[in-house]
Amino acid sequence: TEGPFCLTEGAQYDIICIDSWGDGQAGFSVFVNGLFSAAFDGEDLEGFNRHTFTVMVPVARDIALITNTTGYYCEVDLPVHIAGIAQNVGTEAITSYSVAYSVGGGAETLYEATGVNYAPGVKFDFLHDVPWLPTLEGTEDLNVRIAGVNGDTDLNSTNDGNERTLIIASATPDRVEEYLFAPPTMTMVANGDQDILVPRDLDFHPDRTRNELWVINKDLFATGGSTVKFTDPGTEDQTFLYQRDPAARHFMSLPTGIAMGDNNNFATSPGIYDANGNQTGPTPFTGPTLWSADPAIYAQAGFGGLGSHLDMCHVSPRSQGIAHERWNRYWLVDGQNEDVVMYDFRADHGPGQDYHDNATILRYPQLQITRDPNDHIVSHCVVDKHTNWLYVVDHGGQRVMRLDTRSGTQAGIPGGVSTLIAQENYLTYRNMANVTWEEVVTTGLQQPSGVDVIGNKLLVSDHATGEVVIYDTENGFAELGRIATGTPGIMGIKIGPDGKLWYVNATNSTLVRLDPALGAGVPEFASTGIVLHPNPAKDRIQLSIPTNLSTNTKLAVYDATGRVCMESTVGTALRGLDVSALENGPYTMLVDGKKAIRFVVSK
Repeated sequence: TEGPFCLTEGAQYDIICIDSWGDGQAGFSVFVNGLFSAAFDGEDLEGFNRHTFTVMVPVARDIALITNTTGYYCEVDLPVHIAGIAQNVGTEAITSYSVAYSVGGGAETLYEATGVNYAPGVKFDFLHDVPWLPTLEGTEDLNVRIAGVNGDTDLNSTNDGNERTLIIASATPDRVEEYLFAPPTMTMVANGDQDILVPRDLDFHPDRTRNELWVINKDLFATGGSTVKFTDPGTEDQTFLYQRDPAARHFMSLPTGIAMGDNNNFATSPGIYDANGNQTGPTPFTGPTLWSADPAIYAQAGFGGLGSHLDMCHVSPRSQGIAHERWNRYWLVDGQNEDVVMYDFRADHGPGQDYHDNATILRYPQLQITRDPNDHIVSHCVVDKHTNWLYVVDHGGQRVMRLDTRSGTQAGIPGGVSTLIAQENYLTYRNMANVTWEEVVTTGLQQPSGVDVIGNKLLVSDHATGEVVIYDTENGFAELGRIATGTPGIMGIKIGPDGKLWYVNATNSTLVRLDPALGAGVPEFASTGIVLHPNPAKDRIQLSIPTNLSTNTKLAVYDATGRVCMESTVGTALRGLDVSALENGPYTMLVDGKKAIRFVVSK
């Protein structure tokens, strides 16, 4: 505590702090006339820092927008959640507040939060209740601001707003139906020659301009895991970069999963009992780690003995799969506690630092999983960002479950192994109650491992059979078909930006892309009962349709990218369909949204 000082009202002053030890700095709070006026965090800073404040008596109602946690990278038709971290810097307690956002200078969308109680100086997270839905690829300017406090205006507008540019990619096409017509072409993209060493998971960087695919290797405990970054993957111009962080032995120990975030960060899940090497003692110390995908930071030396990691939490030994939700918020399958955990790192501590108390951790004991007793085959998970369902593979239970990530209420402090970790005090660490969840697949799987979702299709890899099984999420999770790769050992799977399916095989250490079979004369599914001719077609097709289909049954034609290019009904189709406007190439016709028939246009 310093002061009090006699300063000039309205003038700006600096607090200068130098971190000579390299382990993060202290935080500072400023009081004017005994009233809280400003605060500065220090745990994510190092070196020389200057904190500037203005000498003024705090106003009654004042919320400062500290951080905008809306993702930078977006996708057409994928909801963008507007979120942030704010602080009460006024003298009144906050009982309600409002946040507004606008995109491209358009009309504002308002959100009102009520029933809260934030004392002066308290920081809090907010999440707007109406996400923004991009419709065109390109860039858009997002403006977020504090619109009101306690039913009135914010008396200091200088700290209310934040503006950033969002990068919007085209929608990922749903091409899964194409895999059901004929066996796909398998392209071995990489193997040991490209440093693929017992790979367990993969993910694409969301910035499409980087065109990067990341693979994570299990490796050995003595060295820690590693990543291989492929640029222009699967093309003639493909390059790769093998990297291992200087502190991978602790922060990426026997990794099981990797998940790219929407803010140029990513997270990994160590599969070790204790990342400090204590594999038999009662106090395991490990859990998910946050990293930067910035090449100037990740796996670079110079950040000290803790490597380049951005953050880590330590209450999930033998972590399994990990999935990104938004910003620094991830979901993890906990192999030791045999449940599912949400980790929100919130604001990270910066490369190589060690302040881990800023996280919010919510544990979901309702979803019980059984890990591989050999700690090799992993149980992955994925968030469907269209619906907010989290899909979780239970390897030992030979099933798949799903959880509504917006459901539940906070309950008591977790017990079990997680209570043994006493070194850190997290911002929030609670069990969850009143959760909405269900089993969705309970039969037909031997060693489920990888999982992904697109549209109304759920894809699950079976390590034992080498198959990828496809389920219909809108029809009781009925099995639509299986893609046979012919080689057991598949773990992580991923639908790429082009709609194609990619996977890693941990048994033969390969990265593989599956290309849907294309071409004319593909036989129709007998189950449709529909006969289409001519095939290939030039300008018009005729259909013979079973009498049990209503004339009002809907027909839809999709091109190879998954785009709807024609819609009709059975009644109209009986008179023939004009396809002269379609470009040359393969097409898929869906009958009532489910049954399919293939044809090709060739002029």
